[in-house]
Amino acid sequence: MSKILDELLASNKAYADKFGTKRDLQATPIKKFAILTCMDARLDPAKFAGLSEGDAHVIRNAGGRASDDAIRSLLISHKLLGTHEWFVIHHTDCGLEKFSNKDIDEKFNLEPGNSIDWLTFSDNEKSVIEDVLYIKKHPLVPNSILVYGYIYHCKTGKMIEVREATKVGARQI
Repeated sequence: MSKILDELLASNKAYADKFGTKRDLQATPIKKFAILTCMDARLDPAKFAGLSEGDAHVIRNAGGRASDDAIRSLLISHKLLGTHEWFVIHHTDCGLEKFSNKDIDEKFNLEPGNSIDWLTFSDNEKSVIEDVLYIKKHPLVPNSILVYGYIYHCKTGKMIEVREATKVGARQI
C-alpha cells in the first residue's frame, strides 16, 4: 500500500468512529441549494459557504464549468432531491484560465479532430456569466431555478458576486 492510501484509510477510520448521528442524514439537502465549483484543492466549499454535512449538494469539476454532466447533476439535485437555488462559483488563479484547449491537447499529444472541449477560458467573470446563461437556457432547467454567479478569491477567501451572472440567473428565459 502507498503512504497516501494508509493515511486516507486511517483518517476514514477516525471519521467513522465519530460518525454518530450523521447516519440519519438524508440525500435531500437540508438547505435546498447546490453549488457548482472547481475541483481545485484550495477550495473547500463546506468551509467558505459555512456548510455542514447534509446542507447542500456540491458538484465539482475542472474549472467549475457548466458542462453537460454538471447540468445533469444539477437537474437531479433539483428534480429528485428538491434544490431550487444553484450557485456557480469559479475562482481566481484557475488552471483552466491559464491554458487553451490547444495547450491541453498538446499535453495529451492529441491530433486535431481527436480532442474534447476542455472548457478553458480567458476571462473569469465572463466564464461565470456564460455558465449561468448556459444553465438557464438549458431546456430541462425550470425558469423557477435561481442561479447565482460568484468568483471565490483564493488569496482572501471571499466570494465576490458577478452581478451580471446573478442578474441573468434570476431572469425568466
